[in-house]
Amino acid sequence: MVDNKWKEKGYVDEPLPQNVDLKSEIRQMCHEKNAVIMAHYYTEGVVQDVADFVGDSLALAQKAAQTDADIIVMCGVHFMGETAKILCPSKKVIVPDLNATCSLAESCPAEDFARFVADHPGHTVISYVNTTAATKAVTDVVVTSSNARQIVESFPKDTPMIFGPDRNLGNYINSITGRSMVLWDGCCHVHEKFSLEKILELKKQHPDAKVLVHPECKGAVVKLADKVGSTAALLKYSIEDSAQTFIVATESGILHEMKKACPQKTFIPAPPEDGSCACNECNYMKLVTLQKIYNSLKHEWPSIEVDAEVAKKAVVSIERMLEISEKLGI
Repeated sequence: MVDNKWKEKGYVDEPLPQNVDLKSEIRQMCHEKNAVIMAHYYTEGVVQDVADFVGDSLALAQKAAQTDADIIVMCGVHFMGETAKILCPSKKVIVPDLNATCSLAESCPAEDFARFVADHPGHTVISYVNTTAATKAVTDVVVTSSNARQIVESFPKDTPMIFGPDRNLGNYINSITGRSMVLWDGCCHVHEKFSLEKILELKKQHPDAKVLVHPECKGAVVKLADKVGSTAALLKYSIEDSAQTFIVATESGILHEMKKACPQKTFIPAPPEDGSCACNECNYMKLVTLQKIYNSLKHEWPSIEVDAEVAKKAVVSIERMLEISEKLGI
């Protein structure tokens, strides 16, 4: 039984047994409960290391659709748990801390977005995966930064489209496809804050460094990039490219996988505009800890539930993304 004080917190705050080996206990519970741990690249390195699978939003959605586990522990933010639950309604989906929301998803309230869609009749609605289930329910097809370009280009050029909620990603896709999608005015608080001036200064200090940029960044930052791409695409590029130093303009959690894959290379996190911090982190992703994973598995809470009618509508847009991605070989 989950204590009400934990429900108020949004996570189980139970003290750990003395001398417990968290990683070992977590893996043992996964075996006993037929549970799988999925972690986004932006979570803490120790969380990524205990996971069965680490990936970006597209990979996590694909893996959720394929898993035969009874329990999915989604180490990321709330919308990722919702996506997994929509794709796997019979499975228990746990997000270790319900406070792990998403600034981009919050920038697009479903009711407001529905009115925006109604104001543009006849438009195909493309929504970034970083949205709530309710927003996905008024969407024709979901995209991720990995497949947005290909999915947009799968529609005829004269198709009128709405793209939400990330204006920076939408602008970028418009610029490389020649489309004129109508954009919702939302953004990610992490990618919006990268400093153009500080990246230029880092480039002066490291002239041979290549700049890796996520397309959720502002256009001026994107123009500096040697490579623009999803988290997974940036990781792949950093592994395959011959450069030895990279300036990375996305959430700094990805540096963990980059350093593991290429310990001989140097990865420099691009700094934000404000403050003296040398990196730019998502405070929501960092809410997921080993202790919370341990307690959430032990109590099988907090679990994600999605309204049945919302889920019925939202799953159409997610499955359409997966179908197009599979067809295009993404």
